[in-house]
Amino acid sequence: MQLLLELVLVILQIAQYLLFAAVIFSWLVTLDVVNRRNKVVWQIGDFLYRITEPFLRPLRRMLPELGGLDLSPLVALLIIWVIQRAIVLYGGALLYG
Repeated sequence: MQLLLELVLVILQIAQYLLFAAVIFSWLVTLDVVNRRNKVVWQIGDFLYRITEPFLRPLRRMLPELGGLDLSPLVALLIIWVIQRAIVLYGGALLYG
């Protein structure tokens, strides 16, 4: 059981890194620091979009529109953080209860 909880924590940590990467990449594209016409840059952006969008799309539907400000990555990171804390706090109680 502990191995399973550790695996979930690692997956959540990877999800955090991917969300951070997607946010930073979107800023770089918006500020025209990177060129999306470059094939490698386009592939990185496409990968980040495809991997994060299934989790962010439902959050975007639930959150109110704030113009050009997208708070869905922030909410996703908060959700991940809460799940991680719950596993750390209550997972140990389940295992060693």
